[in-house]
Formats: sequence, structure tokens, C-alpha cells
Amino acid sequence: MNHDELFIGGSWRSPGSGRRIEVVSPHTEEPVATVAAAAPADVDLAVAAAREAFDGGPWPRTPVAERIEVVRRLAEIYGERRADMADLITAEIGAPTSFAQRAQVALPWTMISAFCDLAQAYPWSEDRSGRYGADVRIRREPVGVVAAVVPWNMPQFLTITKLVPALLAGCSVVVKPAAESPLDAVLLAEIIAESDVPLGVVSLLPGDGSVGENLVRHRGVDKVSFTGSTAAGRAVASACAVDLKRVSLELGGKSAAVVLDDADPAAVATAVRSASLSNSGQICNALTRILVPQSRAAEFTDALSTEVSGLVVGDPTDSATQVGPLVAQRQQRRVTDYLEQGVQQGARVVVGGTGMPEGIERGWYVKPTLFDRADNSMTIAREEIFGPVLTVITYSDTTEAIRIANDSPYGLAGSVFTTDDERGLEVAAAIRTGTFGVNQGYPMDPFAPFGGVKASGYGRELGTEGIDGYTETKSIAVAKS
Repeated sequence: MNHDELFIGGSWRSPGSGRRIEVVSPHTEEPVATVAAAAPADVDLAVAAAREAFDGGPWPRTPVAERIEVVRRLAEIYGERRADMADLITAEIGAPTSFAQRAQVALPWTMISAFCDLAQAYPWSEDRSGRYGADVRIRREPVGVVAAVVPWNMPQFLTITKLVPALLAGCSVVVKPAAESPLDAVLLAEIIAESDVPLGVVSLLPGDGSVGENLVRHRGVDKVSFTGSTAAGRAVASACAVDLKRVSLELGGKSAAVVLDDADPAAVATAVRSASLSNSGQICNALTRILVPQSRAAEFTDALSTEVSGLVVGDPTDSATQVGPLVAQRQQRRVTDYLEQGVQQGARVVVGGTGMPEGIERGWYVKPTLFDRADNSMTIAREEIFGPVLTVITYSDTTEAIRIANDSPYGLAGSVFTTDDERGLEVAAAIRTGTFGVNQGYPMDPFAPFGGVKASGYGRELGTEGIDGYTETKSIAVAKS
């Protein structure tokens, strides 16, 4: 699985330094591969190639219909490599194979075709009658060279939601994958190399944070699309402000599941398990604060306890596994620290807690954990843990539930559970987030925009809004002859 070259401008090249990324299995703690790591000189080469492809190459000037056909061909090749892609993601980040196949690979593959469908109907050009006698033509043109900075937790999904709409818009793209997940990026580069995407249009540069920083600050970049932590997002926004670069940020979350008093405990517990503990809890829009009515708290807590305690934890290559290891030892330690803080601050461990899961002796695992007797001021209710940890918080009435849900620095996602859809929609309208679900975790529908408010960032991915982010709107006034 070792790889010695970088994909720069559509060609494989020797890296500018001898630096390597060692990929270590989160399950066995043993090395599985090494990959060439990018250096600042490689960033310069990739941006130069992207700049040349955008400023003088054919891609931005290719008719939209032809760009769509190129991307559809990319989807075909991608589909042929889905099994390989899923295996690599399981190996590098420990995602359970069932989740890797479904969400880490099949979902982004579907997204490629969905974006092509959206691009066919997108208003690339429209005419309006002006107020003062001139007609107005509105054109949506490619924003330019895009830097796409992607984290490790959903590497292909997050890459595709940036790369594909940018390509359809006519942009050239430099992707910076996380150091923890370079293997899937190498395979994606191979797929792109086999496709009809022109030379210069796409580069992929695995590397550490310094590579991302160099790319974000590069004067040749017109737009930055970043997904990651809120702290890193603030630094990215500040760097982009210097040159007034366009920037979109999809950052952290601490999403609430508001369980109303008419909801079914078993149905809620099943939905929360899927929406919160998939990918071992390492998803940004996980429902980690479970708000339940005080009058029925025991029922909902018992149902959640049954779901959490029944999870199969273990080898991520086993199709029966539901929760695998965390991505790195530092993440294991981080989550363990949160578990300890929860107990110290007065929350009760209902299921799980510190220590390795039963029967597991190595790997970066933590026990799926459910807390109750918590309040919204506790650290486990305020900060993004990014692991398989849920916190039950009680409320007295719906007004208080909404207040608690909104009492967060984040605003990425959320859900409400009820047998009355209209009541659910009223709660959804009252909670300040960018995305929301009624009787489900927020679904990543390719036709629905995804993104957050407050400290969860700004800008949207998916839907036609996901294409908007890679275009500039030009207004052309034409005097009537």
C-alpha cells in the first residue's frame, strides 16, 4: 500500500522533500502503509498548475454540459473502485466496514451523480428586465482556484462535496487530505487520473497542518473550503481575510435531540444510536445532547441504555461490528478525559465509562458511554467530544427544551422526536441551527444544503447552494437598441 509520489496537476510527481506519512491501524496499532507527504514546494507547484489550468486552460471555458459528462465518467470509475475505497478507509481510520461501505463510500459516490443532476438544472445564466430600461443578464461563473481542506473522519464524503461542485462550476482544485487518511486520497487520485479531467485541474496533497496553512494562505488561491474544528476554522477565516479570499467553513457541533413527551422511547433510542454513534461517534452532526421530559426521563434513559449497551464493539473489518476504534491514540485519550470530567462534575455513567471495552486488549477504543443526571452547563454538554458518548439532560416543558437546545456555542444540526409532525416543525423553527431533522437524525440528502450557524461555521454544501459556493455572480446590463 506504500505510495511514493504526489498527484500534482493531474500527474504523479516526486515530492519536494523526503517526508513520509506513516499510516497506523487504529485497531492493531501497527503500521499499514507509508505515503509521500507534501511540503511547501509541492503546494506552490499544485497552485501554479491549478492557476494555469484556470487562467488559460480549457476547463473553465468548457460548456457546462461537457463538464457534466466528464464528471459522470468520473462517477463510473469511482463506482468500480468502491470496495477498495471502503477497505482503505477502514484500514486508515478504523471505520466499521459496514459504515465504510455505506456512508464513507456509497454516499459520496451517489453524491457525484446527484451534483451532476443539480448542475443540469442550475441557473448558470438568466436574463432579467431591468428597472431603468436596460436588460440584465446574470451569469454565474467559476470562482477560480479552490483550496479544499478535508478532515479525516469522513474523508471521501467531505472531499466529494467540495471537489465535484467546484469541478462542475469550472474551477480548478487543490485538495489537502488529513494526515490520518491519505490512503483513500491516493486512490481518488488514481481514479481522477483515469478519468477525462484535464491536466492541471486537480491536485491532492496529503500532509500535516503546515501544508494546509501554506495552501490556505497562498496568494494563488481564490476560494477556501474548509471542514474541521472551530478553532482551526477561526484561523482559516483570519488567514483568508488578509487577501479577501472567499471562504466557507463547516466546523464543530454539539447537536441536541429534543425528545417530546409523546415520542416512543424505543424508536427514539434506535434513531439516536444511528444518528449519534455511527463512525464510532466521530461525526460532526452527531446528536450528543439528548433532551428528555422530566416526567418520562426513566423510560427514555432505559431505552437508550438498552441500545448503547447492545452495540457490538470490536474489529472494524468484521461486518458485525457497529463501533470500532477511534482514529488515534490522542483521540482515545481526549475522549477518556471527557468521561472523567463528566463523573467529576456530577453526571452519572449509565453505560460504559473509562477503560477498554470488554474483550479488547489493544487498539484505540473507548466504551460507548451514556450519561444521565447531567445539566447543560457541564463540559460534556458544552464541548464536542467526537466519540461514542451521549448525555441525557432533562427539561420541564417544551419552552425549556428549546432554551437548552439553543444554549450552545454551536449550531450545526439537531432533531426533534414526536408523533405530531406539526409540533415537530414548530420546534425545528425555534432552534437556531443550519440543519435539522424531524423524527430522524439530519439526513445528508444531496439535494438539501448542509452547514451551520454560530461557531459551527458559515456557507453551505450539497444542494444547489453547494454549487453557489464555487461561483461568482456577474451582472451584465445591456442597453436596448
